[in-house]
Order: sequence, then C-alpha cells, then structure tokens
Amino acid sequence: MTRGLIFRLVLFIGLVFTLAGCSSNEQEIQNVGMLLDGSINDQAWGSKGYAGLLEIGNTYDVDVFYKEDITTEQQVVNTVEEFVQDGVNLIFGHSSIYGKYFVDIAESYPDVHFVYFNGGYVSDNVTSLNFDSHAMGFFGGMVAGKMTSNDNVGIIAAHEWQPEIEGFYEGVKYENPRAEINMNFVNDWNDTETAEEIYEQVIQTGVDVVYPTGDAFSKEIVEKAARDDLFAIGYVTDQSEIGGQHVLTSTIQHVDKLYMLAADLYEEGELEGSIQTYDFQDDVISLGPFSSNVPEDYQEYLTEVVGEYKETEFLPNGQ
Repeated sequence: MTRGLIFRLVLFIGLVFTLAGCSSNEQEIQNVGMLLDGSINDQAWGSKGYAGLLEIGNTYDVDVFYKEDITTEQQVVNTVEEFVQDGVNLIFGHSSIYGKYFVDIAESYPDVHFVYFNGGYVSDNVTSLNFDSHAMGFFGGMVAGKMTSNDNVGIIAAHEWQPEIEGFYEGVKYENPRAEINMNFVNDWNDTETAEEIYEQVIQTGVDVVYPTGDAFSKEIVEKAARDDLFAIGYVTDQSEIGGQHVLTSTIQHVDKLYMLAADLYEEGELEGSIQTYDFQDDVISLGPFSSNVPEDYQEYLTEVVGEYKETEFLPNGQ
C-alpha cells in the first residue's frame, strides 16, 4: 500500500469519526411563528404568548412571526405555508383549537415542529403543552372564599371544561362552606361583550368577588370590578396591574416560560411529539402578589399551603 493511499485512508477515517462526533439529536431553530385565535394585546393569554415569542427570538437570534385571529382550518393552512416560506421551523399555536389542525397537516411538513396548548392531539412533530390548572384555581378559590363578605362568589368562565373552574369551586368551599358560587359560561375565550353582560347580571345577585377566566375578557371584568369597588381574582397574568388592590391575587400561567422551555428542548433535540403537563412544581404556574386587603396572616398561611402542595402534590382537601 502506497504512502499516499494510506494518508487518504487515514484522512477518510478521521472524517467519518468527525462527522459522527458532530452528529447528535440537536436541531437548530431557524425562525419561529405563532398563530393566535385572539390578540397579542389582550393583557392576558395572548400577551404572555407574544412575550414568550419575543424572548425566543432574542435568545436564539432568529426572526419571529405571528398572525392574529386565526380560527379556521383554511386560515391555519395558509398561515403555516406562509411561515414555512419565511424559514420557520418551529410553530406555536396559541390555543387548544390548533391541535387537530396541526395533526392534519404535520405530515406535509416533516421539518417543522408544531406546538400548541391544552389539547389531546399529538404526532411525531406535534406537541401539546398542558397547564394543570386545577390547583391554581383551588388556591384562588380559597382566597375568594376567605375574602367574600357576602358569602357570594362569581365565576365568569370561557368554557365549562376549564380545570381551574372545578378547582376554584372546591377552593371556595374548602375555605368557606357557607359561600354560594354563581357560575357562568361565555362559551368563548374572547367574547368581551357577552362577558360584560354576564358580569352586570352577576353583581345584581350580591356577588362581591369575581373570577373571570377568559383571554380577552378577563381584563375588562377586572377593570369593572375595581370600578364597582368589588374584589377579583386575576387570571393568567398579574392583573393587579389592572385592578390594583381590588385584585386579591392572580392565578398566573407563565406561558412565556413554557415557550422558552419548548424552544430549548427543540434546540436540544428533545422536544417529543407528546402531551406534556406542567404545574406549580415546574415553576410555570404561581399565585400573583396578594392585595393589601388580604390579611397578612392569611397571606403567610396560603404561601405555606402552596409550598406544601409543591412538595407533596396534595391540596389541603387531600386531593
């Protein structure tokens, strides 16, 4: 064997090992897109998602794109194709409605990973991120049950199936078995007009604490409660920025943190097509700051209770 042939052989083997060493499950985020069924300016769910999108863009130095009011399958198909043309390979659908649409088209985009929230649809390149929001509702309900002077608490929810609604009900009853809970459903995340109509009806019944669990309308209801000198439990974001001390606390979902977590997993090649669930223990759900209207000893007590839940995963009622 000639010296030249040996050199080329050694060079070839070295190249093979070098390529093998560079090969891993890591993927590179090119650009990122987000679809919303509402607005980035709702000061709740949409705003937190947009903040997460911007953070990914800044962290990974990529371009980000978003489209608002995307609610139909054809709109999803058109937007995804537009994003792909812009070099997007990580797409967030900022609602549970996008799960089925993503699964239906995912096979046509094998180089794109789709992420959406709070649903049961998955595929090899479709991931569902779920907030386990029962506990946050429970703790919010405890505060409402403690602070109602009329033993009359109101829920203005987007949908009946929201886990935080059941949790809130249980929390109110745990803290104040005498309390009545006026439960109402808008059947839409963003129908502010209907939510405001329900609010006006609810306060006529003597409700003095409200929990509005919608995207666009939670801000409006919190503002109305503050103007009417009533209490509210904030939703998704720290809504004391809207209602001041009338907001007893807020049940916060740190959607922006979950966006970054998903992006990091994608970059590491570890973002699986699966249903992934997160709670207080993952530091993506928390209670917001307490109003000065909430007694300090009760603030301390509830902080301890939340800490115990993070350690044991058991709520005060043993559930």
